[in-house]
Amino acid sequence: MKVTLLGFTLPSEDMENILRTDSNMPSQTHAFAWALVEALRSARISVSLLSSAPVSNYPRNSQILFRGRPFTSKGVQGETFGFVNLVILKHLSRFATCTVRGTRALRRWRPDVLMIHGVHSPYLLYGVISRGLTGAKSVVVLTDPPGVCLPSDGIVLRTLKRIDIRLVKWALRSVDGVVVLTDPLATDFAPGTPHLVMEGILPSAPNKHFTSLPRSTFRAMYAGGLLDSYGVDRLVKAIQRLPHDEVRFAAYGKGPLCSWIDDQAKVDPRIEKVQFTKREVVMEKYATADLLVQPRPVDQDFVRYSFPSKLLEYMASGTPVLTTRLSGIPPKYGPYVYWIDDDSVEGIERSLRAVMLVPADERAAKGHAAAEFVTKTCSSGVQGARIHDFLTEIVRS
Repeated sequence: MKVTLLGFTLPSEDMENILRTDSNMPSQTHAFAWALVEALRSARISVSLLSSAPVSNYPRNSQILFRGRPFTSKGVQGETFGFVNLVILKHLSRFATCTVRGTRALRRWRPDVLMIHGVHSPYLLYGVISRGLTGAKSVVVLTDPPGVCLPSDGIVLRTLKRIDIRLVKWALRSVDGVVVLTDPLATDFAPGTPHLVMEGILPSAPNKHFTSLPRSTFRAMYAGGLLDSYGVDRLVKAIQRLPHDEVRFAAYGKGPLCSWIDDQAKVDPRIEKVQFTKREVVMEKYATADLLVQPRPVDQDFVRYSFPSKLLEYMASGTPVLTTRLSGIPPKYGPYVYWIDDDSVEGIERSLRAVMLVPADERAAKGHAAAEFVTKTCSSGVQGARIHDFLTEIVRS
């Protein structure tokens, strides 16, 4: 079987440049994309790539014109698309270059399936029309709901997102199949379309996990976007309610809360200054923590569609994990993590205190059990086999 993956799968050096210069932090998009490639290849599927840079709109990203080029990365052949990085023109230019250059590439590579990563409407619309142009089946990998509005979005952008949602829903009903992280993504946005539920993909070589040595000071850690909407402010405030001599907190990432956390670090010895470094380095740092925390609030509209990809990464490290009870996390994960039942500052504080009272060897055992669980259920080999079977049914139909 041959698959062309249309999305945002770039060489690592290109993504590192984006992470240095963009206000957004699409590291999880990058990690998932390459984990998907690995899963497909593990199932003996030939993969080619059509991609564009996952950058914020100007002026949040200072570059306006992006140019396309062919590339080869990790033994996979691909092409990037050029586009104009301005609102509206970004979608129009991506659709135009995708239609012209993408169709040429598909006719050259002749894939059985065009797999589209994400809910980017220009690519979804192309996925619908490409079946008539190239004969390839179209399958969408849906990791998030369409049109999630941010607090910074103005009335124009919110209106455009509402229009975008309608286009996305139409396209998802018109493709041949969807792969989703949670079942509501399929039932709400692609009803009637064949779907496969898959929480995520763990690369074949996750970071090594080690037994945490007993420490007099308990060390908690968070990695990811530093935003209020991710609950990071509540987590920091919860740490500050704990005794000074018992806990330290480290945050890795970037976002609007970065300067605020650094200000807290200046006056509070429990809080370390924010660090932003390569994903591989962050994953090594997991072994230096006693607890990895995922504090995303549960009352946001999109959480029922969300399975936090960071959760798999956390669990694979072997370091114990504390997480809120997001509805998108299946019950089978329950025995392998510690839970935050109340996502308020006071509730997070109580959950931290409860975990800190658990003996170190018991926490370590839970962390190792979590790593074994996600390795057995979400490895690239396991998920690749499931995707292969799903695509085979679609191609035969």
